[in-house]
Amino acid sequence: MKKIHSLTLLLFLFSQFTFSQKLAVLTQREQAELIDSWLDVRINSLLPQLMTETGVDMWIVISREYNEDPVIRTMLPATWMAARRRTILVMYQPKPNSPVETYAIARYDVGKAFKRAWNPEQQPDQWKALINLVASKNPQKIGLNYAKDYGHADGLTYSEHQAFVNQLPNALKSKVVSAQTLAVRWLETRTEQEMSTYRHVQQLAHDIIQEGLSEKVITPGKTTTEDVVWWYREKIKEMKLDTWFHPTVDIQRPDPSSNEANRSFAVRPSEMTIMPGDLLHIDFGITYLRLNTDTQELAYVLKPGETEVPVFLQQAFEVGNRLQDILTENYVAGRTGNEILRASRQKMESEEIRGSIYTHPLGFYGHSAGPTIGMWDNQGDTPGAGDFPLHANTGYAIELNAVVYVEEWKKDVRIMLEEGAFFDGEKVTYYNGRQKKILSIPRMSNYLGN
Repeated sequence: MKKIHSLTLLLFLFSQFTFSQKLAVLTQREQAELIDSWLDVRINSLLPQLMTETGVDMWIVISREYNEDPVIRTMLPATWMAARRRTILVMYQPKPNSPVETYAIARYDVGKAFKRAWNPEQQPDQWKALINLVASKNPQKIGLNYAKDYGHADGLTYSEHQAFVNQLPNALKSKVVSAQTLAVRWLETRTEQEMSTYRHVQQLAHDIIQEGLSEKVITPGKTTTEDVVWWYREKIKEMKLDTWFHPTVDIQRPDPSSNEANRSFAVRPSEMTIMPGDLLHIDFGITYLRLNTDTQELAYVLKPGETEVPVFLQQAFEVGNRLQDILTENYVAGRTGNEILRASRQKMESEEIRGSIYTHPLGFYGHSAGPTIGMWDNQGDTPGAGDFPLHANTGYAIELNAVVYVEEWKKDVRIMLEEGAFFDGEKVTYYNGRQKKILSIPRMSNYLGN
């Protein structure tokens, strides 16, 4: 009897451990309900702040079916795949800090927030219905989604812009302005509700990465880098997740003919068979609950006789961690992306680190709107997007690389790292931590020895 009880307890503990290791992915219905609840918070609580901050008292988002404005995608209910016919959303703030009135000049309600304000039976002309609403509110600034610096804020097509402006009374035409800043602030700002889940989203990405870079997937001498890439794509679908870019897996090795540390990022890495002694690198992102991850990590394939990652590679890896610290220490609210880059590079060079910084906002889009902090092909100022200031409650992919000469390999090794992080106005916090040690393939069990 005691044995049975003991076995039952062990099975229970095992089941609990197994369950705890498997992160929940909500059903489609649950995801939709959560996304829509977040959208309500954004419309009712965040939008009034942003419209007051930017001085735009009327924001009009115009989109046609299958030619969606990047902003409207974040305002549609979860069950909508796209705009329907021509969908026009109007947001009006009567006075600063007041609630925002929301309207849909469309044939349908657009979720809970945007109720239909057009009756085609009474007014067949959709544009005239819009103009009548605009004129009745007499706004001081009419924000439209055209922009020089951000594609995310440039979703209004030429023909739709012309059609709208041509219908406007002359007295209102002078009030039309670019909604670029408002659109960027809407896209970049994370609410408390979104942030409460982002750590979970990033952990999902970390767990998938670790499984792919393990003996569960990789058999040295047989498995290729493309095999691993396609495993990731299949895994994402199995988990009912999405990805926003095709992952890459590449290899650095001591072979003199291997020159991966100098490969241009404009060229995808060639397919290679994974071998013992290889340093693997993955670039990978998932989309879940309209939030995106963008993560790069490293793993090393143990050679016969090795039980851990060589010290010289781990030491090189730590230079990458140090560069991450240099960058995030320079996150100061109000600084532009260009200013953060310049300060970080100055400190990097003073410590004799050879590196590149190309960090970008992360949120509704993988390469999202906000301050650009370097480009992989431009380590100087980025006009426009690099001049945008850093705000609190925003997310970033801390992306960079450090190049370290490894004597044991007689060559440079490029430590490429990327982790999702949140800036709260005072400091940067990684959503789910960051890689501090190179993964080993296979993972060595601490209860086994030689």
